Amino acid sequence: MKIAFVGKGGSGKTTLSSLFIRHLAAEGLPVVAIDADINQHLGTALGMSEAEAAAVPALGAHLPEIKDYLRGDNPRIGSADEMVKTTPPGRGSRLLRMGGPDPIHAMSRQVEGVTFMATGPFDADDLGVSCYHGKTGAMELYLNHLVDGPGEYVVADMTAGADTFASGLFTRFDLMFLVVEPTRKGVAVYRQYTGHAADFGVAIAVVGNKVQPPDDVDFLYEHVGDDLLTYVGHQPAVRAMEQGRPFGLDALDGEAREALRVIQKEVDGRPKDWERFTRQAREFHVRNARKWAGSNGVDLTAQIDPEFMIA
Repeated sequence: MKIAFVGKGGSGKTTLSSLFIRHLAAEGLPVVAIDADINQHLGTALGMSEAEAAAVPALGAHLPEIKDYLRGDNPRIGSADEMVKTTPPGRGSRLLRMGGPDPIHAMSRQVEGVTFMATGPFDADDLGVSCYHGKTGAMELYLNHLVDGPGEYVVADMTAGADTFASGLFTRFDLMFLVVEPTRKGVAVYRQYTGHAADFGVAIAVVGNKVQPPDDVDFLYEHVGDDLLTYVGHQPAVRAMEQGRPFGLDALDGEAREALRVIQKEVDGRPKDWERFTRQAREFHVRNARKWAGSNGVDLTAQIDPEFMIA
């Protein structure tokens, strides 16, 4: 399953995504973690040193190589230069398997049983001339070509705010967890996210964070209703993790551990819908081609292989 953690800045989405990733790894499950946040803190939250996290190859810096590999001998794609972030796979494209022997997974690093990948930070050449979508475009291509099987998990920590919806990337996930604080700003973000996602059949579950029962729980239920899946209260052990001190899941209280199990149960209960995944890939590629990607004189809509189903 492909999973994203989203939310406003400061809501704790990086912390909760890292805890869930650690939970899956502790269960012995195969998990790919992707840091797709412009601030790039997921690696250290998973236990890497800052130097180790910074040394992970940035997917966004290797777009030409990624495109060239994924296009394979697909006759609808003349060259890697003609590929854009929404280009869907077709007959002849190279599909990916989690942890497979390919140059994209070769850019990952192992940390505590997790395969860790990063879109990469802004560098000096990006400032003032580029947006972060150029970095996350590498992840979009990865997700478009990844055939994840039962019991396999890809967990992405997304950039904060509604910028998640600025491209079709939000449709590449089977489930999105929206981390919401029990505040008016928190529930305003909830309304914004669910409004954007409603027209596209994107599943969103709310995870409350920094919750102090019972008033905070009542507040969330009042404004979020049945979309509230679970919640996590204040965890002193998380401070140790954020400060780089030794941390293990057993340092969490019982309610937090149960919340992680509830999140996993929600993920495992989702049906895999490859038809929707393929259809939306085509739809957003057409949108992207018509609005932004036709300036090179290539009809990018011709890249769509109508006879191809990814799985």
